[in-house]
Amino acid sequence: MAARKRTISKKEKRHTFIFIVGGVMSGVGKGIASSSISLLLQSRGLTVTTLKIDPYINVDAGTMNPTEHGEVFVLESGLETDQDMGNYERFLGKSLPSINYMTTGSVYQDVIRKERNLEYGGKNVEVVPHIPEEVIGRIKRAAREADADVTLTEIGGTVGEYQNILFLEAVRMMKHEMPDRVAVVMVSYLPVPGSVGEMKTKPTQTAVRALNSVGVFADFILARGPVPVDAKRKEKIARFCNVRPEHVISAPDVASVYDVPLHYEKDQLSLRICEQLGIKPRPAKLDLWKRFVARSRGGKDVVRIAVVGKYFSSGDFLLSDVYLSVLEAIKYSAYALHLKPQITYLSSLDFTDKKALKKLDAYDGILVPGGFGTTGIEGKLNVIQYARTKKIPYFGICYGMQLAVLEYAKNVLRLKNASTEEIDPRADHLVIGVMPDQKEKIARGEMGGTMRLGEYTATLLKGSIAARAYGTQAIHERHRHRYEVNPLYIERLTAKGLVFSGTSPDERLMEIMELPKVVHPFFVGTQFHPEFHARPLSPHPLFSAFVQAAYENRKD
Repeated sequence: MAARKRTISKKEKRHTFIFIVGGVMSGVGKGIASSSISLLLQSRGLTVTTLKIDPYINVDAGTMNPTEHGEVFVLESGLETDQDMGNYERFLGKSLPSINYMTTGSVYQDVIRKERNLEYGGKNVEVVPHIPEEVIGRIKRAAREADADVTLTEIGGTVGEYQNILFLEAVRMMKHEMPDRVAVVMVSYLPVPGSVGEMKTKPTQTAVRALNSVGVFADFILARGPVPVDAKRKEKIARFCNVRPEHVISAPDVASVYDVPLHYEKDQLSLRICEQLGIKPRPAKLDLWKRFVARSRGGKDVVRIAVVGKYFSSGDFLLSDVYLSVLEAIKYSAYALHLKPQITYLSSLDFTDKKALKKLDAYDGILVPGGFGTTGIEGKLNVIQYARTKKIPYFGICYGMQLAVLEYAKNVLRLKNASTEEIDPRADHLVIGVMPDQKEKIARGEMGGTMRLGEYTATLLKGSIAARAYGTQAIHERHRHRYEVNPLYIERLTAKGLVFSGTSPDERLMEIMELPKVVHPFFVGTQFHPEFHARPLSPHPLFSAFVQAAYENRKD
């Protein structure tokens, strides 16, 4: 007997689903592809939500090495996630919930928890189907909670990797269950070998066959490459990969990731996706995005920002992704001010020798981002002292704020052997100490997902630089830290001129520190991470205040 087709009531939302998978190699832009498609569909008046699946046993991204995995992006809920979640939020212009991020570890953890709680009713719990079913359950729940017309799910890695088999099985099962409501997009790289001088399609054909071998068939292929894909190769890919020619979308390297959605629209990608999923397309409204992209190309005046960190290098390669949200936040503010940002990455290890500090005179502003551990601390302290005494606009984020407070204690309060509990727990003056609740967690060995994480409220001091930048006295920002300014030293620091212009509502935690404008053009640090709230169409006010101060401080 033929299976009865499930009907959808008029009151029930017709959820549709898109899966983004990678072919040939990783790192060619699945996250930007997912973000761009999400933006394009949202521009057509659809409600969109976007998920990321990371094929790691780690339960979340918080314990992953940033030089290997990139930035840890913190959601409003406090979940530590992959940097692509940040891309989704920035392109969509909205915050996403915890259900939108999963790892292999978190999926297995929930299945095992359910088995222990007898939620499977005594069944034999197996890798298949229970792991894919858990993945499907999460995706559908994300769609329901967002009341989404379209739910995009990016699967990390590539189709040929062993780690992805169970996630691809989830795709196969969903496609089988609702064939007219699921579309699969493969992002595949088409190389142009220098010795050959011709774009090659064979790697993509091989990747598509690997995908087919697990019962999943691509509906669209985003043909990534150094140059646009010509009509001949589109036809070849269509013929050998079993997709329609108009579903092969050229995705060449472009000047900026923000050009990607507009480039996709040249091939009418969002319109074709709507047709594939049975969605009645509406006209795309991309005027604001086009205006932002135009501003990103304009700006005659340059503002030079030095970002001094310790996670920039990996072997012979430079890894700017470690501070991705910070770098993008600087750009958004510069573009809004009609400035051209020139961002230089500097290793704090290079400034252990104070003779190197003169290099900083070439920059209009200095930013020290978050981080952990003792590596490069001496160099950072030297940089902060130089920025303070030479009146170069300075912005410190998280560790960058803590070290600014420490530098002030060392060189203004003259506290010998002052330190942070993270660097030297036996120091005479622990100006930065571990938070009381964190001490208990560290003692129990509870390290993953236990920091002060997620969004908290802070109250701003009226008339301060921070309050003027925000235009309000109550703010909500995302945190990721274990350490805080030691309350025992607050009175001594403020007596010497340091201003704590942002505090927790109960005034126990120092959230923002600054020097008055009459003392320094811009010397501000935040315990939270303002970069997580910066958006292309709504730059963060503190970044904008910093960039403005840096521009006004220009040497030329």
